[in-house]
Amino acid sequence: MAIVERTGSGAIDRIVEYLGNEADNLLSFTCKGIPKEQLMLPGPDHVAEAWGLSDRKAPVLVNLQRLFGSGRLANTGYLSILPVDQGVEHSAAASFAPNPIYFDPENIVRLAIEAQCNAVASTVGVLGSLARKYAHKIPFIAKINHNELLTYPNKFQQILFGNVEQAWEMGAAAVGATIYFGSEDADREIVEISEAFHQAHELGLATVLWAYTRNDAFKKDGVDYHTSADLTGQANHLAATIQADVVKQKQATLNGGYKAINFGKTSPKVYGELVTDNPIDWNRWQVVNCYSGRASLINSGGESKGVNDFADAARTAVINKRAGGSGLISGRKTFQRPMKEGIELFRTIQDVFLCPEVTVA
Repeated sequence: MAIVERTGSGAIDRIVEYLGNEADNLLSFTCKGIPKEQLMLPGPDHVAEAWGLSDRKAPVLVNLQRLFGSGRLANTGYLSILPVDQGVEHSAAASFAPNPIYFDPENIVRLAIEAQCNAVASTVGVLGSLARKYAHKIPFIAKINHNELLTYPNKFQQILFGNVEQAWEMGAAAVGATIYFGSEDADREIVEISEAFHQAHELGLATVLWAYTRNDAFKKDGVDYHTSADLTGQANHLAATIQADVVKQKQATLNGGYKAINFGKTSPKVYGELVTDNPIDWNRWQVVNCYSGRASLINSGGESKGVNDFADAARTAVINKRAGGSGLISGRKTFQRPMKEGIELFRTIQDVFLCPEVTVA
């Protein structure tokens, strides 16, 4: 029976409509190379199951539970997070001119609260300016490094804008950081953020890593492999290695980066036997590289494209959930529009993770 005929709730009807002609493929697909039984899947007791036997201190578990126990997705094992650090990464004008109310940090936090997000992630400047009013109302993820793009020519280099102590003192639940794996600066960033994450865990904070790939060589013959499943999967594995509790990754859009660029080591099993050419299988490879789900994979929502944002967000959420991921972290699609519409877009994403008909593949 076709997926479009299996509508057990209003939510699944809307999801099928958003998926359009991809509905059957995305909602019926089963991952066979790496079956779901091999993963630690999100669930009500996810914090205890994923980290309860780890070396994380009790305060880290408390803060992880703050993240997973807040908002509309509380205690499901899934995360819906608002990230707004684009004022540094993309310039404040490019980020906030479409909706200037978000130059005021309070509106950033208000959006996350009113959209019932699990957490808000932003700069130490944004979150620190409102900590006494809001740190106890919604979990903060304080991002301590950024790629400053006012320097010309631009370069792929993450530098510290804050430190772990600042995040701890403002009452944040977690610290966030970015590493550009594959870049010339990667060695320094790996050492620096590994040390920062160790300090965060010592102070009882959870850790979230933006595990991005950056290298001009990752574009080959007109094809951009920065979002290739095999390259991003390895970035995720490195993120889990430095004890990122949550890994933020761009959702894979293709595979075969290692083969196209012809460097490093991989396995032919990654290109057919374990990972087929289906976006859910590409995303499953991202999940399995996060220690088979012991580190939580959240995919980014991507840039705003206007009229298709709701459909794009629903599609990204379906792929993440069916692959065994742990949710979405959605910024520009939500804050570069009127707040009411931003809240509705978050609701659309959350509906996917709450919909029982959307199952793990």
